Amino acid sequence: MSTATVAKTRPAKAAKPGRRRMSLPVVLLMIAGAIVLVSVVRMITGAHGITSTGQMSTALRLAVPIGLAGLGGLWAERAGVVNIGLEGMMILGTWFGAWAGYQWGPWVGVAFGIIGGCLGGILHAIATVTFNVNHIVSGVALNILALGMARYLSKYAFEGVEQGSSKQSPPIESLGTFDVPGLSEWLATLNQKHWFVVSDVAGLLGGMITNLSPLTVVAVALVPLTWYVLWRTAFGLRLRSVGENPVAAESLGVNVYKYKYIAVIISGGFAGMGGAFLSIVASNVYLDGQTAGRGYIGLAAMIFGNWMPGGLALGAGLFGYTDSLNLRGGTTNVHALLLLVALLLVVGTAYLVWRKRYLPALVTAVIAAVMYLWYANTNEVPSQLVAASPYLVTLLVLALSAQHLRMPKADGLPYRKGQGG
Repeated sequence: MSTATVAKTRPAKAAKPGRRRMSLPVVLLMIAGAIVLVSVVRMITGAHGITSTGQMSTALRLAVPIGLAGLGGLWAERAGVVNIGLEGMMILGTWFGAWAGYQWGPWVGVAFGIIGGCLGGILHAIATVTFNVNHIVSGVALNILALGMARYLSKYAFEGVEQGSSKQSPPIESLGTFDVPGLSEWLATLNQKHWFVVSDVAGLLGGMITNLSPLTVVAVALVPLTWYVLWRTAFGLRLRSVGENPVAAESLGVNVYKYKYIAVIISGGFAGMGGAFLSIVASNVYLDGQTAGRGYIGLAAMIFGNWMPGGLALGAGLFGYTDSLNLRGGTTNVHALLLLVALLLVVGTAYLVWRKRYLPALVTAVIAAVMYLWYANTNEVPSQLVAASPYLVTLLVLALSAQHLRMPKADGLPYRKGQGG
């Protein structure tokens, strides 16, 4: 190992205590605590819909495209390429998926959606890896290009076709849905009992095995598969080394350009699959503007998850849940969640006091009081707030988690072969 590499690693060791990842028991304890708080809020407010099986099933369906976009961002950024172009790759996935799906069937549509996303990944890789274009500039340009391309192609592919138009594809055959026999019905029955904690857990688990699309199962399975490939294989080690220190990786014989290209193309494939999910599973048509910023929210979920698959999945679930409130008459449910936010902020205040961070604790306590007063003096929240809740949660989560993030060291940095020589 070179002297420069050793010098570069020393600050990381000094910063390690502030960047420790939480152990699995701690994460499970936090999840259990959150479920108890949610159950308390449900019992107080009577808003049983916040943990109903239907609510959780809808949340999962809405979380899948966000999670797939986040996985795409994870692959690219672990190799050192910032992928703001996830939105554009998703748009290509929605269009190509719908175009092929209505002609040759939904599974062919999924395959073409992945291919469309990969084409976007290739363009982004050529710009950023080969020509060293600024990653943000390339991603934004790709988003604009994909949007214009989809609108242009729609006029020729869908306009004049039965049930199609310049902004909408013809209907696509469904992939179908399924439940887990016996278990789904039992969990739904438990959920309807409205028991403390038990019904909430039943609603959460029931939503994960009820009204499932086969593509949802594939998407969920890709989370642990990504973790295994990137953290338990030699291929993953080389890819991550490219994102941490490409000069050191090159000195060990790793083809940096090759791994960056592979990562960005895979990234596009994941985003394209998310787009195909929107046009084939979430709805059965392509619609202009269908992605609605989910590529950016997927990127936010990845950042919230600290560039790790498990955290990304939790972030996607959070954003999917807030989005589901908008689809299932969420004014009452969101009003109940004001109390939940107030309670969480009280817990946060206690934690900050324990850490002797008194000024942040005071600010958090004031916000908790405001949230409680809002809850206590109103019966519901404006519908506009419900519609904006996914985006507000995105901003809030990023603001609160910004101090605890650790991105790959070479993420977004330009690289030329042999620059360490």
